[in-house]
Amino acid sequence: MSDSALKVFEALKWASSFLKENDRDANAGEILLRHYLKQTRSMLLANLHEELSEADFGRFKKAVELHVKGTPIQYIIGSEEFYGRTFLVNEEVLIPRPETEELIYHALRKIPAIFEKGRQLRLADIGTGSGAIAITMKLEETSLLVCATDIAEASLEVARENARELGAEVQFMQGDLLLPCMEKNQKVDILLSNPPYIPIDDQKSMSVVVTGHEPHRALFAGRDGLDFYRRFMEQLPLVMNKPGLIGFEVGAGQGQAVADMLLRTFPAAMVSVENDINEKDRMVFAELR
Repeated sequence: MSDSALKVFEALKWASSFLKENDRDANAGEILLRHYLKQTRSMLLANLHEELSEADFGRFKKAVELHVKGTPIQYIIGSEEFYGRTFLVNEEVLIPRPETEELIYHALRKIPAIFEKGRQLRLADIGTGSGAIAITMKLEETSLLVCATDIAEASLEVARENARELGAEVQFMQGDLLLPCMEKNQKVDILLSNPPYIPIDDQKSMSVVVTGHEPHRALFAGRDGLDFYRRFMEQLPLVMNKPGLIGFEVGAGQGQAVADMLLRTFPAAMVSVENDINEKDRMVFAELR
């Protein structure tokens, strides 16, 4: 396709056809063009008959081709929306998903029912990645003392930048699961985590958009996807205060297995499995009394 004097609607039409031919979402073209033109959706629709500069179309065309080859849109534009805020992302962190927004929503709803008002609460986000959970919880509930851990320093660099950009005071610590908290003798009132939970064999049937770009350390967890939850059960009794709240995101179909683990670890806990908006078991909570 010629790069000269194309109008916005012509560029979008080309992108839509090209994306569909290659089994990608046709709407990706609009998202990418809005990014390069720095326009809202309404602005873009109002400017459909404006001509694109050669430079803008060149950048747009390259981005569409990158997405066709498998690069997620979020890594191309460098950000993703989460809980009404924009988070920076790159290939060192998992792209935040709507399911994780539901984990936060349920946690915020449960906190007032478990803890007495006015008490200073410490929250830990384990395997923080982009920092989406830790930062959102701090901004939604400003009285929380929030810490976040990740095994990868490269992921923590992204999380720290997001915290700076969004103005959230979060303590970030490098290390494996709860070890950074244990080494500092930090007790935790609320623990949230979206750990890796995909069985390793599922990789064969997954889209290259995910497996070819998102960090495998944040995706896969052994033969049944439950390896990280098993490791959590060894460490949780050493760090959790009572009353306390534990909240995990899980893979669809894993809810009962993780709930059973939590009940074996904390026999007196009130454990619940929550479905996401698509009616899939997606979150498991344990209320420690």
